[in-house]
Amino acid sequence: MSLYLAESVLPQNLREKATLENAAEKVTIQAQNRNSALIEVQAADDLSRVFFILESDDQKTVRDLLAESEIPVTLVKQVRLLGEELETIRQNPSEVKYLVEWNLPEGLTMDAYLKRKSENSVHYAEVPEVTFQRTYVCEDMTKCLCLYEAPGKDSIYKARDAVKAPVDAITETIRISINK
Repeated sequence: MSLYLAESVLPQNLREKATLENAAEKVTIQAQNRNSALIEVQAADDLSRVFFILESDDQKTVRDLLAESEIPVTLVKQVRLLGEELETIRQNPSEVKYLVEWNLPEGLTMDAYLKRKSENSVHYAEVPEVTFQRTYVCEDMTKCLCLYEAPGKDSIYKARDAVKAPVDAITETIRISINK
């Protein structure tokens, strides 16, 4: 099985935390019936966008699971998890306040990305108020999502500068609880 990122721009009827948590619970139950799992859900603090991480056999199953809970899907991509173990996220996910999107430059390979990340990540120590939690990098090398705990957006920009990584978008997030 592989990990998948699914993004959604939510309709008004899902823009309440309790409603979205109920929809995520439905996805969790349906996923279990299809040999899949909903790993985590991060939502913009205004509940306009949601980022789902699922473990499944294929993109179609991911799309179907969300569609059955009436969650519109704008993107599904296979991703690789970096920085935290999957079992840790399943059992006790670390706190995340910000999600950074970086649209990766054309021609960047996974090997080059991993080398760059390894070399530069030591510089997070220069910004101790920011805690890097994990990254989901798309296997097709189009984008990555980096998750952080930090006191504010300015500190995220400072941390990204320290590790020489651009920012295409920052989303202040709230975690959507899912029953596993």
